[in-house]
Amino acid sequence: MAVERFPVEASHILMFARSIGDSNPIYADESHAASTEVGSIIAPPTFAQASAQFDPDYFLRPKDGQKWFGSGGTASGTLVKEKADEDSDSEDEKSGSSAGGLHAEQHFTYHRHLRPGDVLTAETKPGESWEKESKRAGVLKFSESITEYRDQDGELVVTARGVGVVTEKVIEQ
Repeated sequence: MAVERFPVEASHILMFARSIGDSNPIYADESHAASTEVGSIIAPPTFAQASAQFDPDYFLRPKDGQKWFGSGGTASGTLVKEKADEDSDSEDEKSGSSAGGLHAEQHFTYHRHLRPGDVLTAETKPGESWEKESKRAGVLKFSESITEYRDQDGELVVTARGVGVVTEKVIEQ
């Protein structure tokens, strides 16, 4: 993910906090926030992830004229099997026997709080990769991605570390 400009606004912080069900007044009430050790409204811990909506290439972001992956057209948001079969070039894809991938971990290191008025940039780099053997899914391939969020002065404010895993085999239910 590469984000050239992610403005942190008080209304975005408020809506994000509401969307995750966190009613802590430090995310919305200026008077309350001013009386705390932090001294101002701050963003919830996972707020930096919202920067994905400022990345025009983010795969879950809706795009004009294209079916949205997350539309819920099926229970998983994926294409209907018949349509996938028509669009597929490989036999693995046609048989539905391809392995699965999932988001395994997410860690955030805050170097300071995010506040309204910050304008962030984000750059993602590959991290480490490793493999483990699984009895049910075969080889599990893990890979890290490291996203650094910098403020308008170029200072590092958040480091996000995500771990994804791809299974060798689909796990039978």
